[in-house]
Amino acid sequence: MPEPTSPPQRPHFVLASASVRRRELLAQIGITPDEVDPADIDETPRPGETPRSLAERLAGEKADAVAARHPQALVLAADTVVACGRRILPKAETEEVARQCLRLLSGRRHRVLSAVCLVLPGGAVRTRTVETVARFKRLEAGEIDSYIKGGEWRGKAGGYAIQGSAAIFVASINGSYSNVVGLPLFETYALLNSAGRAGD
Repeated sequence: MPEPTSPPQRPHFVLASASVRRRELLAQIGITPDEVDPADIDETPRPGETPRSLAERLAGEKADAVAARHPQALVLAADTVVACGRRILPKAETEEVARQCLRLLSGRRHRVLSAVCLVLPGGAVRTRTVETVARFKRLEAGEIDSYIKGGEWRGKAGGYAIQGSAAIFVASINGSYSNVVGLPLFETYALLNSAGRAGD
């Protein structure tokens, strides 16, 4: 009589991100990384780099950097870029930068692009890139002042967090909401599921 076979062991899953919101989004779909190991890379855009190519390059570089430290693990990395036309908006680290972003976004459409990169044990790479278009209402000076005082903008691409009080600025959205938060869940789940790591 043949020996019973044990189920295949699920790969060790490493999230290559320091973002609390990305962990919260994964938890929302029932996925918890075994380990969090943020990649520390230079995220400066290159001259002439498009928003899409920047997001894809940074997600790949983050994944590669962390996969080198965990060669037998499943490594997930992502990068989100906010853009008006070809102009890439920075992560707001000061009040003045956040104000500049909000003034630029006021009354306009903008794009949020997220690239997701999954490196499998052995080095195979799978990627997805998602684009969402959002439109802000025209912002009054007092609304910008109030939002700046709240501090939600700090460290956020484009100077705002849609999951917070900036939700009242967003007149319309076309595409993935979770992408604007920081991780497109439909595509991320599909990547992890294809690698045997979905539904903890």
